[in-house]
Amino acid sequence: MRNLLISLSSGLLINESEVQCLYLWLVLFVKMDFNIFEPVKGVELIDLGIYVKEQRVLIIADIHIGYEGALNKQGVFVPKFHFKDLIKRLESLFEFLDAHDHPVDTILVNGDLKHEFGVISDEEWRNVLKFLDFLRRRSKNVVLIRGNHDKALGPLADKRDVLFVDSFLLGDILVCHGDKVPVIPSSVKTLIIGHDHPAVSLRDGLRVETFKSFLVGKYKRKNLIVQPSFNQLVEGTDVLKESPLSPFLHRDLSMFDVYIVADSVYYFGKVKKLKDL
Repeated sequence: MRNLLISLSSGLLINESEVQCLYLWLVLFVKMDFNIFEPVKGVELIDLGIYVKEQRVLIIADIHIGYEGALNKQGVFVPKFHFKDLIKRLESLFEFLDAHDHPVDTILVNGDLKHEFGVISDEEWRNVLKFLDFLRRRSKNVVLIRGNHDKALGPLADKRDVLFVDSFLLGDILVCHGDKVPVIPSSVKTLIIGHDHPAVSLRDGLRVETFKSFLVGKYKRKNLIVQPSFNQLVEGTDVLKESPLSPFLHRDLSMFDVYIVADSVYYFGKVKKLKDL
């Protein structure tokens, strides 16, 4: 399967049966075989997370706990497996980090830990607390960065004594959700945001498959890394076709680098290249 994605990333066509086989295999996530890309010195892309080496920080974004409940309220029945799969995937990520000498001193959740905009539902309350307990078992420090879905998250953060902030500075790296542009210190060289749930769609004939993706480019001469959502129920927003939401991305994205996330992370070149396929 790895060879199929390598073929795609090299711009080669694969037949429909191979694409279907790849799709089924990725959906089942039989085994995550992580690798590491370092698009900016000291900042590594590993599965759907970002690891900052100097400060030993793991960043995840856009968990959206309670998403299935919101869909059910709208009349869309979705089995409630997201929380279980979320923990399973994070456990696999932590196992990889442990095996590759990547200790985690701090975990940053970069916005939208919960899904509902307003009052916290009973299910969200329980699962957010269980999730924070899980993170605290894996790291001595947990920091929640406020996202646009996190208006009522404060009481839960207080209950588990975790920091709840608008942004977080890691040396010359600023982490913020991305729904608005904060004051950016002049010393910052790299920005890390979430919010847009970036993804790209790859076409083979009539079949189109969508993959969560990192975007790496520039914002006012600073490095900008856009992180995909850790919510596994949806792939995300196709940056090749749809307009981004974040004010950081209201610009020409054609020269941004794309790293898709499937069974591992793969470099797929520039946005422009993928649009031209």
